[in-house]
Amino acid sequence: MGNTIKGIIAFIPSKKCQEFLTGELEEMPIDKMVDLSNNQLRRFPLQVCTYTELVKLYLSDNNLNSLPPELELLQKLQILALDFNNFKALPLVVCRLSQLCILYLGNNRLRDLPSELSHLDNLHTLWIEYNYFTQLPDVICQLKHLKTFHAGANPIRQLPKELKDLKELRTLWLSGILLSDFPRVLLEMPFLEVIDLDRNGIRVFPSLRHLSALKLVIYDHNPCSNAPRVAKGVRKVGNWSEDSPEPKKRSEIEQEIEKIMENKDLQSVAKEGDTHQ
Repeated sequence: MGNTIKGIIAFIPSKKCQEFLTGELEEMPIDKMVDLSNNQLRRFPLQVCTYTELVKLYLSDNNLNSLPPELELLQKLQILALDFNNFKALPLVVCRLSQLCILYLGNNRLRDLPSELSHLDNLHTLWIEYNYFTQLPDVICQLKHLKTFHAGANPIRQLPKELKDLKELRTLWLSGILLSDFPRVLLEMPFLEVIDLDRNGIRVFPSLRHLSALKLVIYDHNPCSNAPRVAKGVRKVGNWSEDSPEPKKRSEIEQEIEKIMENKDLQSVAKEGDTHQ
């Protein structure tokens, strides 16, 4: 069914029309996953809230701007995808999903995040790319177990010094924001494994040799006059880097790294699932 037809049907509030969009949601899926992505949804189907054993919920690429309070019933939910929607604010009910560990919020209209997000003690992966953030929300630096953070393509000009308090952070994606200088706080984060600063306005890169855990640094598409110095074995993607591939292959490298991190996330989810059984 084409998106145009879906979009028209989405405006009709009748139960039959909503079921036409979401398909049959009569019983708990065996794999404990519901994927309602790309359905032009304007209303969250309440039937989903009856699946209290649900672990993964994908609502990407719809027209949602709110979520019902009944979502709190999904206390075993670990992965929630809300990217490519119309959220101007994160619904507070999300902050009450105590087992949530992976949250995708990219491509919305968010300008800030609620302080209640810090209640998610298990959250280790957060994507907020392509929103309207002009600075990192204060709550980000309170997410002590965060391992992967993607804030690319936001009009952010500087990073808070408190970012160094995220001792478990390993992968930081900051491509396409508005940095004009290298964020000094990153020099105080030796635990980082991946730093992506592609497509910024950084003119000079400091030495990163002391970042002992670093495995990959991406600094391509910056007006820089030098390449960052790194320890032996660290891969660089950008100008003056002998081991960096041609620019056309840069996306392949990013996909490769994302696959590695995704596998780590899935392994973490599996382990946590075993723990709760």
